[in-house]
This record gives sequence, structure tokens and C-alpha cells, in this order.
Amino acid sequence: MVSYLVIAQLYFYVIECYGMNKCVFLDRDGVINKDRVNYAYDLEHFIIIDGVIESLKALKNAGYRLIVVTNQSGIAKGIYTREQMRACHDYLQQACGNIIDHIYYSPCHPSISESLTRKPDSLMLEKGIARFQADIDSSWLIGDKGRDIVPARKMGLKTIQVDGHDDGIATHVAADLKAATSLILAGQ
Repeated sequence: MVSYLVIAQLYFYVIECYGMNKCVFLDRDGVINKDRVNYAYDLEHFIIIDGVIESLKALKNAGYRLIVVTNQSGIAKGIYTREQMRACHDYLQQACGNIIDHIYYSPCHPSISESLTRKPDSLMLEKGIARFQADIDSSWLIGDKGRDIVPARKMGLKTIQVDGHDDGIATHVAADLKAATSLILAGQ
């Protein structure tokens, strides 16, 4: 039987050999693209916010892994399909030069299907932190709603709430992704 000490030693050996990554976790709707009451699930309504592409490139050039974590409850409600959502994600990746490392999404809604992936639960963040060996002390989450900020704070990430919202729980507040990027890069 392997002891916890051996597992911990192996963990720290892997970190020493391969290092940890600084990451920026990003909510999608309201941070990357304009949020719509009726959902942004077709390319006609999936409008990338001004300054987003340049901000993503600046973060990537500064060495950050870029990970999107997004609730997509319209799938559970039958309003749109995974394929329609993926078309929007493909468009986003093409627009920014495929620099987003991964997009996690939760297709669930509490009125139809419960899930730990849906924010404010933290499973999407936990998956990203594990997969990309995120250095918690050097990583951030940018979201526009309190439900984005809650799981990030639980995981120990620094947080920035954007889009004119301030629920009083984020560690920082900024107007948009461009301003949030400036804040992150200024703190390096």
C-alpha cells in the first residue's frame, strides 16, 4: 500500500520537474462575448466584445494558460444544442488564433438537472486546475457575476468582476476584460 508521504513526494517531484502554470480562467458570456437574455448560441448573436482578442493575446504572451469556464444552461432547457455552442467556441478560437487552452462548459440547469460543474459549484475550475497544473497563487478568474466569483474564491484564485458588476466578493473590480488584463499584467 502506498503511503500519503510517497504520494506527496511524487507530487512535489512532478511539480519540480515540470513546474506549475499561471492560468487565467474566464467566464464566457459577459466577459468574452456580449451577454444576451435569450442566450448567445448562434454566430449571428455571438458578438466578441471589443478588446477581447487583444487581451487574450496579451495574457498568452505573458505566459498565462487561458481556460474558459462557462454555464450553458440553454442546452438543458432545449433552447440550443451542443453543436450550436461548439460552433460559437470554434468561431472564438479562430478569431483569437486558437490560443485558448481549453473550454469547459456545464450544460445543466437546476430546474432540469443538478451538476457540480455548474457555477457556483467548482468542478469546472477543479478540472482546469488539475489538468493545467495551475499555480493557485499566480492564477486568476475573470467573471461578470457573483456565481463566477464564488467558486474561484473557494479555490483560492484571485478574482476580477467585470461588466459593471460588483457583488462585493471579488478581490478586484474592472470595467471589462481589457481593464482586467491591465490589472493582471501590472501585478507581475
